[in-house]
Amino acid sequence: MSETPKISGMTRLRNYFLTGFIVCAPLAITAYIAWSFIGWVDSWVKPYIPYRYSPDAYLPFPVPGFGLIVALVLITLIGFLTANIVGRAVVGFGERLLGRMPLVRGIYGSLKQIFQTVFAEKGNMFRQVGMVEYPRKDVWSLVFVAGEKETEIGQKLDRPSDPLIAVFMPCTPNPTTGFLMYVRKSEIVMLDMTIEDAAKLIVSAGLVAPEVKKPILGADGQPIEIGNPPAGRLPQPALSKRTASSRPNK
Repeated sequence: MSETPKISGMTRLRNYFLTGFIVCAPLAITAYIAWSFIGWVDSWVKPYIPYRYSPDAYLPFPVPGFGLIVALVLITLIGFLTANIVGRAVVGFGERLLGRMPLVRGIYGSLKQIFQTVFAEKGNMFRQVGMVEYPRKDVWSLVFVAGEKETEIGQKLDRPSDPLIAVFMPCTPNPTTGFLMYVRKSEIVMLDMTIEDAAKLIVSAGLVAPEVKKPILGADGQPIEIGNPPAGRLPQPALSKRTASSRPNK
């Protein structure tokens, strides 16, 4: 019989400390970020709230988050008013006024387009995760694949059989910064992982990898290979040549 190796008291204490650290660190960082965000919003909103309407005037301690609640209510109210004819007319007048300011109109137009793309036009956001050979051959980088759109770049470098696709290559550990590149569709290897899983992989510098999905089995019980997307379609996994060739011709 093999004897179970004994664990010293210091080793147990170290393991307990690491276990507690793994549990407490994400909670503490999340609470710190949330508390800092609430304090930042309160510092912007509370000075504009009349003192008699603030709970700080009636309580012996400040109420955190009251400014955030007021900001959420005001934003929702503005969105409700903007949805009618009068609100759209006021917003249109304000945009025309900003459009006459040389420096402000460029900043406002860019920010408005970004926010509309991220929050309103969800169909135009990143669709899938892929990989491209960068910065050299046999070295692969994760990219977020956008949908195909008719652009001047695609017209100048036209190749209908293998169109260009806009991809965003995020940096580690901050996925909000990176590089915008246009890559041939045949050179993109599509992955099954979600955008959220890819973001976790990038933020953790490869330490938090998503689980490998089980292969899809065909009618013959053999796994179906996933390859690059066919040219002329939206970015999506395609069946292998073996499966595609086994389909009956119409």
